[in-house]
Parts: sequence; structure tokens; C-alpha cells
Amino acid sequence: MCQAAGVLGLAIACVVSAAAWVYLVAAHGGFWRTGQRLPARRVGGTGPGAWPAVVAVVPARNEADSLPGTLPGLLAQDYPGEFRVFLVDDGSDDGTDAVAAELGEKAARDGGAPLTVIAGRPRPDGWAGKVWAMAQGLAAAVGPPGKYVLFTDADIAWAPSALRDLVRGAEDDDRALVSQMALLRAQTAWERVIVPAFVYFFAQLYPFKKVNNPRSGTSAAAGGCMLVRAEALEQAGGLESMKGALIDDVALGTLLKKHGNRTWLGLATDIRSARPYPSLASLWHMIARSAYVQLRYNPALLAGTLVGLLLLYAVPPAGVIAALIAAAVGATGSAVAVTGIAGLLGWALMTASYLPMLRLYRLSPLRAPALPLIAILYAAMTADSARRHYSGRAVSWRGRAADRV
Repeated sequence: MCQAAGVLGLAIACVVSAAAWVYLVAAHGGFWRTGQRLPARRVGGTGPGAWPAVVAVVPARNEADSLPGTLPGLLAQDYPGEFRVFLVDDGSDDGTDAVAAELGEKAARDGGAPLTVIAGRPRPDGWAGKVWAMAQGLAAAVGPPGKYVLFTDADIAWAPSALRDLVRGAEDDDRALVSQMALLRAQTAWERVIVPAFVYFFAQLYPFKKVNNPRSGTSAAAGGCMLVRAEALEQAGGLESMKGALIDDVALGTLLKKHGNRTWLGLATDIRSARPYPSLASLWHMIARSAYVQLRYNPALLAGTLVGLLLLYAVPPAGVIAALIAAAVGATGSAVAVTGIAGLLGWALMTASYLPMLRLYRLSPLRAPALPLIAILYAAMTADSARRHYSGRAVSWRGRAADRV
């Protein structure tokens, strides 16, 4: 009796999971597709009649190793309008300011954008570390900062035409925010396992097509590349209105869209993150430091997320395996058949939905069926994020603890 009830329960779970995957693939904003990109440059296109001024703000804390590979590309942008860069050294102890200044002087000799290095001030109560650094960079621009502000990270490498494409996208489509998710590094074995899934899960949580739809309430951005119309940010209350945000990109996207602005989020291949995550431990920390923040420190949301991850990703292969075992020992019945068929359908749909992301990262499609194992790993990271919170371990940005909000 207990065994029959267990088979029936697993069959029901597999059917629910398969139905959820049908919805996700067919009606959840095409989250699994990778086609949300800035339009390709038209041959002979000239862009805006007068290219607007842009100020870039780069928060940097202990980035001396990253800057030589990233900052020169930002300073060398092939941008026809006025472009200035402000790098905020947020209390670094590795010589970040000296490295940045030297790179800025070299870029100036080569005709690059002017660079101003700002010594960050102590963080006031109530401000998250990175948002405070962003605010200082924005305030450092004397007078109006320009029509657009580009918030980017010190580990982001820029192709020469990337800024031009961002501004064209904002101007042509009247967007107050144009954000691109940088192509993350996927070189080590663990990076190739975790990174594509990280972007996939992010897109599942915030489908880019919904973010880009003004009628949808879904909002988000990618912190490594956020081009913001300065006037829209000011009218929305400025960075002070999101000063405590530990996940600054989603907070900024939400702030602007909530005030009626059109926003856009997509994928990029000409903007890349150079941040290395050489081990599982470093990737684990990257995800665990913000997962429970994203759930607003809510135990109910945590429980729902963990159950949802297991139902969506673990149940389908478990159903297939259980059905195969049952068939091997001669067990039959409708519940066994439903378990196997529904489990196989759910597993097939999730596998197919992961293929475009693997293609974007130029990885073998043979990795796709292993997505359930990666999801279980993510569930463990999410649970560990909550454990860190309740054990008193603070969230940190580049090695500095931040107040929990």
C-alpha cells in the first residue's frame, strides 16, 4: 500500500512538473531563448544626429589585477560624442588608485577618454557599499553629468564599439535604461558547469522579453553594463532612493520602470566579464552571498524556492529512473507509465531549453541533460545563503561587509 502511494505521489509530481515545463517553455517570455540583443549596426548607418554626452562610473575595490585588462578598453571607446570616465577607489588596499591613474595617463596620451580617479569616502549608515561608490562617482561630475550615465564594473572588458551601440539602442528606442548582461568567463571546469546555468536561471527569474515589455511588471538589469538616462534617474529619486540595495542592478531596473520609463535588458558577446572563478568555492560564494538577499530574507520564499527547484529539476529525472527500475523488476500499472512519460517529457523540455545558453557559451550540448544536477547544486547554494544570514555572516562586496537590510 505504501509503495503504491509512493508511486502515485511521484506520478502526480511528475505530471505537475511536466505541466510547469510546458508553460515555462511556451509562455514564460521565451526566457530560454538568447535572441534579446541590441540591433546589429546598419551598413552606412550614422546613429543619432548629435551623439549625447556620456559619463561612465566605475566602482572599484581591490581591482589592481583586473584593471590592466579592462580599463584601457573602456577608455578607448570609439564614441563620437563627449565621453568621460570616473573611477571610484572604494577603500582599496592593493594600489587600485595608482594602477588606474597610470592607465588613465597612458590612455590620454593615446587619445582616449579622460579618466578621473576618486578616493571613496566612508560609507554612511543605510547605504550599501557598491551603491555608495556609484553615487560618489555620479556626484563627482561637475555640473550636469551628461545625458547618459554608464554604470559598469572594473572587471568588464569592452569592445571598441560597445558604447556606441548602447547609446544607439537607447536613442532609437527611447529607453531610459539599456543594460547588457556581459558574457561571463567560462574557462575552468567549474565555470563551464556553473556560469551558463547562472545566466539561464537569472533569465528564468527575470525573462528579458518581459523586462523589455513596458506593459509587464517584470524589471531587472545587469550590473556590469547599465546605460541610464540621467534625467530619468534624477526624476525617479536618484541613487539615494535605492541606497540600501545589495542587488543594485535589479533595484535600479525596478526603480526606473516603476516610474514609467522604458527599459531594456539583453545579452552581449562584445562586453565580457574578466572576473575569474577558478574553484567551486569561489563560485559558491558568488551565488550564496546574494541568493537570500534576492529572496528578501523571507523563510517562506526560501522554502518555496527550494521546493520549486526540486519539483522542476529533480522530479522529472527521478520519475524516469523510478519508471525504469519498476520496468526492470516487472512492475506495471498506469501510475508507473504516467511517471515515466511525464518525467521524460519534463526532462526533455528542460534539456531543450538549456541548449541555446550552452550554444551562447560555445559548450557541448551533451551537458544539457545534466541541468538537474546543477539545479540541485544551486538549491544547496541558496540554502547556504540563508544559513550564512542566520549565522551572522554578513554579505560582502569585494571583501567588505555590508549591512543587512
